Amino acid sequence: MSANGGTKAIVAALLANVGIAVTKFVAFLLTGSSSMLAESIHSVADSGNQGLLLLGGKRAKRAATPQHPFGYGRERYVYAFIVSIVLFSVGGLFALYEAYHKWSHKEGITEWHWVPVTVLVAAIIMETFSFRTAIKESNLVRGNQSWVHFVRRAKAPELPVVLLEDLGALVGLVFALFGVTMTLITGNGEWDAVGTAMIGVLLVVIAVVLAIETKSLLLGEGAEAHDVAAIEKAVTDGPEFERIIHMKTLYLGPEELMVAAKVAAPACENAEVLARSINTVEARIRAAVPTARVIYLEPDIYSAAAERAGTGSAAHTAVPGSEPGEAAGRPGS
Repeated sequence: MSANGGTKAIVAALLANVGIAVTKFVAFLLTGSSSMLAESIHSVADSGNQGLLLLGGKRAKRAATPQHPFGYGRERYVYAFIVSIVLFSVGGLFALYEAYHKWSHKEGITEWHWVPVTVLVAAIIMETFSFRTAIKESNLVRGNQSWVHFVRRAKAPELPVVLLEDLGALVGLVFALFGVTMTLITGNGEWDAVGTAMIGVLLVVIAVVLAIETKSLLLGEGAEAHDVAAIEKAVTDGPEFERIIHMKTLYLGPEELMVAAKVAAPACENAEVLARSINTVEARIRAAVPTARVIYLEPDIYSAAAERAGTGSAAHTAVPGSEPGEAAGRPGS
């Protein structure tokens, strides 16, 4: 996923949300509408979230250290997870609390009747431009994936987070417009409370979805099936190694995949030939899957008997009663 595309979408969302937050707060101060207050806090939370995403992207670029030898790429996942917590607490729970408060004190909108509707319509227009930017940048990397699959399987968290935030903001604005309009028509503040509650439930749902997806990234995800197949093909396409005994992959960051594989090597007494074979295969893997930047290939001797025993490697199947270091499944056995 393009880091520049994610940054562009984040900046567009940040600028839109700062402007929207200011106008919503002004509308709340003039009308006392709880829907406007909930939407104001929502926009402030979104602005803070975009700041967190930008900070996470910057910190993730730090060079590796002895304490963190694989670098700080996963820091982007940490900040994306914090975003879900902020959205849940500052956005969703606050809106639900404000809805309860408004339901207990059902004041209607008694003055400045045109302000909330005007502000909400203007906010919908600004948020639409932000959402359009996020969709445009996502389409550059989404390919033929469905939107649901893209959000669930993307390894870079920024675009899915901005997409869901912008979608939630647009739907929330529609809910706020509904609550405010019905309050103006009926003079009953309960409609304002209903609109606020709808915003709160929406934000809680989006926050939970984001938390689930970013938690999976934090725990560590492997390569997609098509990338695994491409890596396997790259290893076995040449004469260097006979097969993959076993392989594991892990994303160290959104754009850095680690590949660790035990490969079956043909009989060879020349370490230089073996080293060249490993380098050749590593180059093929990187050409097939550019994100595979950290590669560890361990040559070994394949044994069918060992594979039946669950190891696949002759070096890991000891003969009962043998001395340490002796192994079953010698070549030709």
